[in-house]
Amino acid sequence: MKAVTWQGKRDVRVEDVPDPRIEEPTDAVIRITSTGLCGSDLHLYEVLTPFMTPGDILGHEPMGIVEEVGSEVTNLRPGDRVVVPFQIACGHCFMCDTGLFTQCETTQVTGEGMGAALFGYTRLYGAVPGGQAEYLRVPQAQFGPIKVPEGPSDDRFLYLSDVLPTAWQAVEYAAVPPGGTLAVLGLGPIGDMACRIAKARGAERVFGVDLVPERLARANRRGVQTYDLRAFDDEKALVHAIQDETAGRGPDAVIDAVGTEAHGSHAAKLIQQTAALMPRKLSGPLAERFSVDRMGALYMAIDLVRRGGTISLSGVYGGMADPMPLLTLFDKQIQLRMGQANVRRWTDVIMPYLTDEDPLGVDDFATHRLPLAEAPHAYEMFQRKQDGAVKVVMQP
Repeated sequence: MKAVTWQGKRDVRVEDVPDPRIEEPTDAVIRITSTGLCGSDLHLYEVLTPFMTPGDILGHEPMGIVEEVGSEVTNLRPGDRVVVPFQIACGHCFMCDTGLFTQCETTQVTGEGMGAALFGYTRLYGAVPGGQAEYLRVPQAQFGPIKVPEGPSDDRFLYLSDVLPTAWQAVEYAAVPPGGTLAVLGLGPIGDMACRIAKARGAERVFGVDLVPERLARANRRGVQTYDLRAFDDEKALVHAIQDETAGRGPDAVIDAVGTEAHGSHAAKLIQQTAALMPRKLSGPLAERFSVDRMGALYMAIDLVRRGGTISLSGVYGGMADPMPLLTLFDKQIQLRMGQANVRRWTDVIMPYLTDEDPLGVDDFATHRLPLAEAPHAYEMFQRKQDGAVKVVMQP
């Protein structure tokens, strides 16, 4: 089959790889019909290269048709249309029973000291072949895949794999009070969708911050009060501008939907780039113990949120030596929540929004649709924020 493989920093290729097969009785094999390109994939493309191996199959936002199931998968049958969550969870361990599917004790990557295995996401999370491919082996298929109805296009349901539950959890963790205010830093797919969900759930005002004109315009059309970071002399001026809109206090909650690819912090960027260029035997251990993030978005969130407010992190951070302003966090009594989205915890509450009325705008959420064969171009375009690319969907 054809699959998108990682070959090095900013080097992805579509190659022939062996077809997946049933290996365990809880497996299923899915024929992929649509697969998303996620901002987290760009971390593999650019930042987390020390944890990648040439030939790794990328992608964690797939949906498709069930081709084959293992003997213990009784909830699916060939021909079912399914969305596959990005994490692999059993559904019955202690952690799954508490709704923490990203901490699944059955699939935890204990050798790396990490949580549940993820599709297409570094050896830290199991190096499981991902979903930017023609076919996908799905472990723990007795629980993971979400059956969806025939009829609507893939776009109606595809984002249940990641974007929708990640944005929903970000808003849930932000704990915006009824009629409250929320600022979202970063208006890529997750930040954009978090704005939509927050407004649908009753936030009185939502402020969105970015520096890409297409993203700002897109959010503004849906009623978000947007701020272009480039229009301010510095980040402090932007913080003051939003605080002035909230009686000088700052918003009740802030979502950091940017993560480690934040602009600024040239020293951290240099360290990241140096690690990516080092031999793998050196870069991996160095990154594990001394990695740092570009933390401009998180620092802005800490400055921006009101005292006693909440910061919700949905952007990916991977540093082990990141400096945190604990004095400010403590003094402002800031609550901080974070983590990979527990997809199946939220899918049932999201599903009623995926109606023909389409209140969250999923049907036209993708800005670009490309064949899988054009994946290298898709990655480059998305990483460079070219041609108005906000969300890219590929079809095998």
